Amino acid sequence: MRVTVPDQPTGRLTDAWRTCVGTGRFDLALRRDYQDSLALVQREIGFRHIRGHGLLSDGVGVHRPYEYRGTRRVRHAFGYVDQVVDAYLALGVRPFLELGFMPSGLASGDQTVFWWGGNVTPPRSWTEWADLVRATVGHLVDRYGSAEVRRWPIEVWNEPNLPDFWQHADRDAYHRLYEVTAHAIKEVDADLQVGGPAISPGADDWLLPFAEFVTAHDVPVDFVSRHAYTSGPAQHVPFGTHQTLAPASDLLEQFAAPRTHLAGTPLADLPVHITEFNSSYRPDNPVHDTAFHAAYLAPVLAAGGDLVDSFAYWTFSDVFEEVGVPTSLLHGGFGLLTHRQLKKPTYHLYAFMARLGGQVLARGDDHLVTRDDTGRVAVLAWAPVDVTGRDPVDRHTLTLSVPLGPPGATSAFLLRSSVSEEHGNVWRAWGELGRPRSPLPRQLDVLRALAEPARTHRNLPVDGGRVDLDLTLGRHEVTLVELSAVHDETPPWWDDDRLLGRPGRPDNRPGRHDEHRPDRSDRHDGSRPDLAGRDPDGDRRERP
Repeated sequence: MRVTVPDQPTGRLTDAWRTCVGTGRFDLALRRDYQDSLALVQREIGFRHIRGHGLLSDGVGVHRPYEYRGTRRVRHAFGYVDQVVDAYLALGVRPFLELGFMPSGLASGDQTVFWWGGNVTPPRSWTEWADLVRATVGHLVDRYGSAEVRRWPIEVWNEPNLPDFWQHADRDAYHRLYEVTAHAIKEVDADLQVGGPAISPGADDWLLPFAEFVTAHDVPVDFVSRHAYTSGPAQHVPFGTHQTLAPASDLLEQFAAPRTHLAGTPLADLPVHITEFNSSYRPDNPVHDTAFHAAYLAPVLAAGGDLVDSFAYWTFSDVFEEVGVPTSLLHGGFGLLTHRQLKKPTYHLYAFMARLGGQVLARGDDHLVTRDDTGRVAVLAWAPVDVTGRDPVDRHTLTLSVPLGPPGATSAFLLRSSVSEEHGNVWRAWGELGRPRSPLPRQLDVLRALAEPARTHRNLPVDGGRVDLDLTLGRHEVTLVELSAVHDETPPWWDDDRLLGRPGRPDNRPGRHDEHRPDRSDRHDGSRPDLAGRDPDGDRRERP
């Protein structure tokens, strides 16, 4: 049955999907491959903020204790911080600051997470921790100005409900950390944004105690943050992981959870930021690299902005090393891009979202229709997926009646861009090449070309201000269809039949007939009409 898309917008498409994106640890941003990848992402997608771990970890070198004349002192050094933030701002993306992990010179213990050793213990001196926070935030304000830094949300720690990320997952200790940190930030500038508790999935029971604590102790909080993933227990293989997945709708339920749990509290109306989301929480799960993944997440990107103020894909690039340096180019990393900027199918899902208009005309289980201020209509459509892998959908159809102006338009230009199992699927192409761990330059060129979406175009009639659009989607396909009204500027003398010098034919189409064009109705005898009545040099001969 054909779905009739309304003429008038039903609402606005929020930019919650592009408000923030995740990244590897802070100091990875010093690498060329990282900055090349971020530049590409910003050109074609354009995220507003970027968030990652490790701002205060030893690799960035901010907290530098030393002893002078028998007295312990601390120097705060911001050389790496400045280089990274300068690069971010030059690329049009602002930091979403995460304050963590604990510098080893301030840590109360030696427990760390990840192969690069982020310390996850409380500070041994709350005063020195507050000094570190004030110094870091104060430096940023001094360098970039209050007006700029007020636009950077500041999150306190990462997933403190997990013992891997916060010693003993001690909730009271986290509340103390949040209290000291939030007050230190506000001492620098009361208008800076601070929030938490940055909990992982399954820890919503932390939300109400957090609200009760900050309310009872008059601790500032400007936003609430949470993470969302849908994968089951890890099934480990060498240099990889496999996991079951819940339906993508589970991500939307997780997005909605903070407001549900905080209803009736003073935090009920605060902005909610999902500062990490993905299918798997593992950086070595091959599902991240597949066409399935793009189709799986399409309904989440289409609807997530109705539930939260931002949801940050974890992460923009495979330049990311939580479990060590990757052992092959495609290794199941979180990134939209591999190392060396190969685009995964989910990258194209985001690039398609960036092409949508701001006016929402229609939504469905398999589509989102928008219009921009120029009148261009964009349809994002996706094939349904089966998370069990038992019954994949190999063919999915969608038929729409789409409004298209301006009044009087008679034809439309259609541009369709698609990724699927067959097209725009670097994972499949890499497999067919034999999964080279370190592709040669010529192999990289092949993969880069095959990672691009399939693109087709055609001209469609506009009837009564509407275009009938019939789409057939293949297995795990995500497609973007862009429709624009055609203003035909073809000259009246143009005749495609004459491209190779053949005789023309009468053109009786409205607006195309040229009354000065010689009569060609009798030129069907195989003669050379271009020379008829001319001498061999092409000059007109006098007829007798």
